[in-house]
Amino acid sequence: MDLLEFVLLLGLTGVLAGLLGSLTGLGGAVVVIPVLIVGFGASFPVAAGAGLITILATSSTTGSAYVRDRLSDLRIGMFFEIATVPGAILGATATVFLTHANLNDALQIALGFVLLAILPGSLRRRNEELPQAVVPDRRSTRLGMRGSYRDGPTGKDVAYVAADTNPALGVMFGAGVVSGMFGIGAGVFKVLALDHYLRLPMKVSTATSNFMMGVTAAAGAGVLLAAGYVNPIVAAPAAMGTALGAYSGSRLLPALTNQAVRYIALPVVLALAIETILRGVGLP
Repeated sequence: MDLLEFVLLLGLTGVLAGLLGSLTGLGGAVVVIPVLIVGFGASFPVAAGAGLITILATSSTTGSAYVRDRLSDLRIGMFFEIATVPGAILGATATVFLTHANLNDALQIALGFVLLAILPGSLRRRNEELPQAVVPDRRSTRLGMRGSYRDGPTGKDVAYVAADTNPALGVMFGAGVVSGMFGIGAGVFKVLALDHYLRLPMKVSTATSNFMMGVTAAAGAGVLLAAGYVNPIVAAPAAMGTALGAYSGSRLLPALTNQAVRYIALPVVLALAIETILRGVGLP
């Protein structure tokens, strides 16, 4: 495969990754990293470094669109960054040490199980359109973690309020560790915290996750860049394709139902998790 073919294929992969990442809040890296490892034979740390760069592209592209549509909750997102950023620095540092210890295959297997972790909770709520009977805790009330957005399919204003912030903080720290360690933005855990514990509507969870991932990825990318694992030949075409796909996704999300967003995300996560685990154990 020559350089031009490599760049074009990686760019097209980025377009698909950005589209799925912006629609689901999982971040385009959940597609880019397994494709780089399985399809292009990239090492895990190089794939993770490129993944964090694509996350920056996705977050930057979709952030302004979702803020304009009042889907991203900036107050909630910025508050929980106090947990994700330290976690991302810790996770990226751990990846550098584990790579030096020749544990790349173990990292790939762990990444697969990380992706699988989101599925049970999402399956249980697959038919839920909007959360019901949400009771805010003391911190949520004090910090004003509430908002509303105009729902495209129904044409109505949907109000929401955040519920359990304590477990959400713990999950967000874990999301930061996973983001820095695996380069995937950890949207799977951010959406889990926002959707399951804070009980936000799925579209708000997706949009706020996209906003948060840029800050988290920047923290982890700095560590991997300093360690020499961000290859511009790999990261640049993937990031450009991801930006294009993310922009397209940001135009589609407001018109989708919350159920549709879940149905898009689940099969993508399942397929990538299985493929990554098989690759880690040495199967084709």
